[in-house]
Amino acid sequence: MTGATKPGVLRGHVGIGQTVRGEALVAHDNFSARYDLDRLKGVFSRPQHKLFGHSYVNKILILNAAKGGVASAWMLKEMVSRNMGPKALILNFANPIMAQGAAYADLPLLDRFEFDVTGFVASGDIVEVDPAAGTLTIVAQD
Repeated sequence: MTGATKPGVLRGHVGIGQTVRGEALVAHDNFSARYDLDRLKGVFSRPQHKLFGHSYVNKILILNAAKGGVASAWMLKEMVSRNMGPKALILNFANPIMAQGAAYADLPLLDRFEFDVTGFVASGDIVEVDPAAGTLTIVAQD
């Protein structure tokens, strides 16, 4: 069952990866590791993306839906291996390719919330992601 369990906690589907805590970077926009990111500079590079120019490095990315294809898996792995990746991916809707990419990159992933997660958390909030429990907790608000 999904849904809010108490103030500051949102429950999604059981996810992938280890528990992490960090600063959220949030937009109600879709996500492609291939088309939205400059993997060398660590910023969103597609001008039409709502997070254009923002660094995603060591942030917990909270976005609407995964998009793109098989290149996402190796791109996520490559970014994480160079310490230029996000800490976690939180999506309203992940596709199987994004889930596979997150697992391959050892990147925590959580999705399928009852409520729009992009409206629950704000950029700058400190959140804890517990994929095994399927929860995202706001620890501190910006």
